[in-house]
Amino acid sequence: MFVDRVRIRTIGGAGGNGCCSFRREKYVPRGGPDGGDGGNGGDIYIVAVSHVHSLVDLRFHFRWQGKRGVHGRGSDQHGKTGADTIIEVPCGTVVKDPESGETICDLVDPGQRFLAARGGRGGRGNARFASAENRVPRFAEKGEPGEDREYLLELKTIADVGIVGMPNAGKSTLLAAATAATPKIADYPFTTLSPNLGVAFLDTERTLVIADIPGIIEGAAQGKGLGHDFLRHIERTRVLLFLIDLGDADPEATLAVLEKELAEYSPVFADRPRVIAFNKMDITENRERLGALRAAFPDAYGISAATGEGVPRLLETLWKSVAESREADAIVIPAATTEEREYAYDVPFRITPVSGGFRVEGDRVVRAVRMCDLDNPEALRHLQQTFRKTGLFNALKRLGAQRGDSIFIGDTELEYTPD
Repeated sequence: MFVDRVRIRTIGGAGGNGCCSFRREKYVPRGGPDGGDGGNGGDIYIVAVSHVHSLVDLRFHFRWQGKRGVHGRGSDQHGKTGADTIIEVPCGTVVKDPESGETICDLVDPGQRFLAARGGRGGRGNARFASAENRVPRFAEKGEPGEDREYLLELKTIADVGIVGMPNAGKSTLLAAATAATPKIADYPFTTLSPNLGVAFLDTERTLVIADIPGIIEGAAQGKGLGHDFLRHIERTRVLLFLIDLGDADPEATLAVLEKELAEYSPVFADRPRVIAFNKMDITENRERLGALRAAFPDAYGISAATGEGVPRLLETLWKSVAESREADAIVIPAATTEEREYAYDVPFRITPVSGGFRVEGDRVVRAVRMCDLDNPEALRHLQQTFRKTGLFNALKRLGAQRGDSIFIGDTELEYTPD
């Protein structure tokens, strides 16, 4: 089964809890706190690999949960960091925001990875909070929850040449003749229901990756036929091969329809190199008709995908076009420049008035609440001290916060009590 569009949810591993422990050893008075830290939660990565060719493995695996960090223990034993989780996807997978449709990452090369969800930070043990003012801290931090995000994954086939044509133009037959691929071939429309890839070996050093794209019909750019489901797979091809049946009643109109659908779907095809080939020369009537079409299509190739006639010559032309495209896309490294570095200040928190109180946002403040044991009075005092140091209480006072107002931080609601 070929699947090229899935939605997944990734949840980074939660951090391990810190330990609240005290050293108890014979003949050692006042041993002191010795609770270890929890390990960090494991991250989740989306990685492009060459041995996966479809998103079918993700179709029924929507939720991905990262590994949790190990909890800390006494005797200053810190927890182990959770192992990273790897989601393998085919090369050419585009990671998008499911709500806005914005492209976040494009995984093209094997080994390229994207951090989908970061694991939570491990909680600190009570040994971390020992000070001259508080020599016996009786609290520890909880592990921070991991990031929770959803993504839309879309696969766009990566190939050197994309075969474009109407249904039953002979695209699958040409792919079978030029490569070792074995696509389904039949005499009814939409035989090909998913893109097929094949590798054509011109010689020991030259190869072409060819994609057989399902047939395009008029209105495909608006979703008719197979529509958008497979038009996206042509976007990454370097060269477009327009394959037209010599038995077509009006080849010029057919080519115009193909060009129109590609232009309406995406402007990226405007400058894409094109090669035109007329197929089914093995039929006598078609061979005689090819001469009459030379005036309108002087650079077109006549081939027979069924017998292989003209295919080697066509592959040589495609190779030259692909080679020129690769040279044009060569990366030029610019000369080093001495630009001034810019520094940006990010506020530690933001306060927004809401019904019944105020909502506070900010990574440091939200993390402090998430990792606080709200059932422990000492942990609550430490949280208040953290808020005081960051200036949160003063900011709320300036905004007119009154005793008893609700303060919303993340998923937690706290009651405001002025100093």
